[in-house]
Parts: sequence; C-alpha cells; structure tokens
Amino acid sequence: MSARRSPSVLDSFNFAFEGIIHVLRTQRNMRIHFAVAVIVLVLALIVNVTKLELIALLLSITFVLIAEMINSAIEGAIDIATTSFDPMAKLAKDIAAGAVLLASVNALAIGYLVFAGKVADRSADLLDRLRQAPAELTLVALVLTVIVVIALKAYTGRGSPLRGGLPSGHAAVAFACWIAVTYAAGSAHRFLVSSIALIMAFLVAQTRVESGVHSALEVASGGLLGALSTLVIFQLFS
Repeated sequence: MSARRSPSVLDSFNFAFEGIIHVLRTQRNMRIHFAVAVIVLVLALIVNVTKLELIALLLSITFVLIAEMINSAIEGAIDIATTSFDPMAKLAKDIAAGAVLLASVNALAIGYLVFAGKVADRSADLLDRLRQAPAELTLVALVLTVIVVIALKAYTGRGSPLRGGLPSGHAAVAFACWIAVTYAAGSAHRFLVSSIALIMAFLVAQTRVESGVHSALEVASGGLLGALSTLVIFQLFS
C-alpha cells in the first residue's frame, strides 16, 4: 500500500480558501465583519489616510477576521467532540467568543482614532450650518417619520404601526434620532456622539431582525426612510 501523498502547495492554498469560503457561507458574523472591512477600506481611500494609518486598519481588520475564524473552528471541533452539554465545552466557546469581542473592540478603537479627525473636518461646515436649527425641527422630523411609516404600512397592508410590516418603524425612528443627534452635537464631540448614536440605531435595527418581527429589507427601508426624512427637514427649514 502506497503512502498517502502530502498535499502540494497548491492544495494547501485551496484548502485555506475553502475554509474561508465555508466560514463566509455559514457564519453570519463573519459576513458582517467582511462587509464592515470593505466599508472601512473604501472610507480610508475617500478620506486619504496615511500609510501608517492604513497599516493600522489592515492589521486590526485581519485580527478580527482571524479571531472569528478561530472561534468558528473551535466551535465546530467542540460540537463534533461532545454529544451532550459539557460546562467545559461551553467555557471554551465563551473564551473563543471573548477573543472575537476583544479584537472587535480593538478594531473599533483604531477606526475611531484614524477617522475621527478626518471625517469631523469634512463634515464640520455642513453640520455647523445646521446646528443652530430650532429644536422644533427635530420633533417635526420624528413626527413626520412616524406618519410616513404608518402611511406606508397602511398602503402595503402588512403589519401594524408598532409591529411588523414595511418599513420598520423602530428602525426609522432610531435612524431619525441619529441624524438629529448628529446635528445637535457640538463640534468638539460631534463625531463621537454621532458614532454612538449610529451604533445604537444599528442595535435597534438588529433586534428587530433577530426577534423575527422584521426582515432585513424592512429594517433597511425603515432606517433609510428615517434618516432621509430628518435630513430633508433640516435641510429645508434650518
């Protein structure tokens, strides 16, 4: 019987790519990380980051992706090795998930340090013109968003004002608040405040999808509706 042939260099690359593709196909978080990585790199080109800043971004992105792949590999190995609940198996999965969380927090911190000043400088002129808009505009924008959401749900005949249907009312209000908070924030802390508000809006949208109340399309349309409605109000009447 002949000995098993060792994989060639080409085979090794194929196995590696198959592993990456499998994680992308089966792991939602990996797809999210990839999408965020693409957005970050495109934004880096737009704002013209320095070479060192780009290196920092690439390292943080790679760190997150590697951590997510190792986490997926550990989970798969544990699922094969255990057929019943094992506290140590759960602990191993939790530790691997914690590694992904640390990598993600590190990437978020680096992204903020790289983009905070650049994005703030480019948006300062527009936001300074809108910052003095009266508080009533925020209320009008939110009320208008709710009215449009209810009207669209009535037109499509799906869902209720507070649950289900196209578009998502919760996502619309959350992203409307993000735009309003961004306009109201002072220039010194505008980017940080806007970033936190945006993250909160995304969390609201995610919970609507995770709970099964809305689809991703309904949440995306709601978020876009809320953001654009508020933007239009401030643009027209500020």
